[in-house]
Amino acid sequence: MRGPTHAPWAVCAAAVALMVAGATGCGGGGGPDGAVLSSSWGDPQNPLEPANTNEVQGGKVLSMIFRGLKQYDPETGKAEDVLAEKIETSDSRTFRVTVRDGWSFSNGEEVTARSFVDAWNYGASLRNNQKNAYFFEYIEGYDKTHPAEGEQSADTLSGLELVDDHTFTVRLTQKFSTFPDTLGYAAFSPLPRAFFDDHDAWLDKPVGNGPYYVESYTKGAQLTLRTWEGYPGADKARNDGVDLRVYTDNNTAYTDLLSGNLDLVDDVPATQLKNVGTDLQGRYINTPAGIIQTLAFPFYDEDWGKEGMEKVREGLSRAIDREQITETIFRRTRTPATDWTSPVLGEEGGFQDGLCGDACEYDPEAAKKLVEEGGGLPGGRVRITYNADTGSHREWVDAVCNSINNALGDDRACVGNPVGTFADFRNQIGGQKMTGPFRAGWQMDYPLIQNFLQPLYYTDASSNDGKWSNATFDRHVDEANAESDTRAAIRRFQQAEEVLRDEMAAIPLWYQNGSAGYSERLSDVALNPFSVPVYDRIKVKVS
Repeated sequence: MRGPTHAPWAVCAAAVALMVAGATGCGGGGGPDGAVLSSSWGDPQNPLEPANTNEVQGGKVLSMIFRGLKQYDPETGKAEDVLAEKIETSDSRTFRVTVRDGWSFSNGEEVTARSFVDAWNYGASLRNNQKNAYFFEYIEGYDKTHPAEGEQSADTLSGLELVDDHTFTVRLTQKFSTFPDTLGYAAFSPLPRAFFDDHDAWLDKPVGNGPYYVESYTKGAQLTLRTWEGYPGADKARNDGVDLRVYTDNNTAYTDLLSGNLDLVDDVPATQLKNVGTDLQGRYINTPAGIIQTLAFPFYDEDWGKEGMEKVREGLSRAIDREQITETIFRRTRTPATDWTSPVLGEEGGFQDGLCGDACEYDPEAAKKLVEEGGGLPGGRVRITYNADTGSHREWVDAVCNSINNALGDDRACVGNPVGTFADFRNQIGGQKMTGPFRAGWQMDYPLIQNFLQPLYYTDASSNDGKWSNATFDRHVDEANAESDTRAAIRRFQQAEEVLRDEMAAIPLWYQNGSAGYSERLSDVALNPFSVPVYDRIKVKVS
């Protein structure tokens, strides 16, 4: 997702009182009755509109109540047709979409081509202020519905054309051969007329077309989902529903899991990792996810953007002992990164294990030499900026700095630079106020190599926070998008990634795993490549 991965624990209204009292999660204690499971959760940042949800907690709900043209296989991540009967193109720029017949929303409305066209137009409109609007930026007319400056001059995307009840066409601003595979992302979900006819009522109780429907939601307490018996898809839920309970602290959620008051925790706290195997007696999952953590650089800063600094960046990379840090801080819930994508893509998807080569190997002697050859650290010191309000960022930043200091033989070579809140951190990044390396994280929107490269490193891309720019990289990306053959496109993207390596545009740190623990009541628990539980496959033992 755009920008650093979001904090998974939201704040409920009674957070302070609960923490002081030592109470359990905001949803209260006690396991659910029947074949309904309870799972830890956090209130989403925004209302559950598909085009306005770009963080993990809201995304969990959308994955249960919506189905789009494509769906990502929960095991392989491959984009598979769901509501798309077929998507055709002859030039990788204009696509003709045929929507499968026989689908409806849980309120009985039929899902048609208009359900998609209306939803995408709504999401792309500047007036509607949707967080995921940029997903429609490849469609012609986006510059009119969502201009970078000034007011919008059009209400609909000129690149969308409704042909009939089950057919529409999409015209892009450039060739994008893998565009159909992006359509499993929640922002491209269809919307019923009820969304537009009574928007406030829909926000209070969202209506979708997935295997679950929203029964009720009390902010700060619980969102209740139940199985939709009329769901026409092949992936019908194997349980009767899910109670998503709001927690402000994942340690509290873990305690509730151990005491039998909760069935599923999908983010085991770092402080419990050393005990989780014994505590849960094997009911623990630790699997790779499409998430990478890096150190980004402010190329708009003259000290970091000048020629020759690629040696300094490579030297810093070689000064970081990734193996030791992932073992001692993260206890193997992270894996040292050797490229700029994710292992979940697989070799066929473009992952190149070891692409970084020696530049990602810990070598103090080489690190010191490279930094010296590059002209030394700007100002004699690096300050790694990070948000201090969530996660274990302080611990790993301190460990990275200790590693750099040891490698360079200078106790003052690297220090952490904490920013109080995630919001302030992002505001400083957006305002181009970074003066040194800063924490960056990326959770894939969809399992394509393009998603790990173009949004982050293409010139002026929406999530290119460091403002790195390289004409050769851009050319390879453009050529990849223009390829009609997927394998050829992936090879072009890999060539672009090799430019990243040569310039060390960002320092890859580690790939992040998804983790989860569950109760004895559950079976068939798994995480998908986005580190989200595959709720519809979970079975619940009924006593």
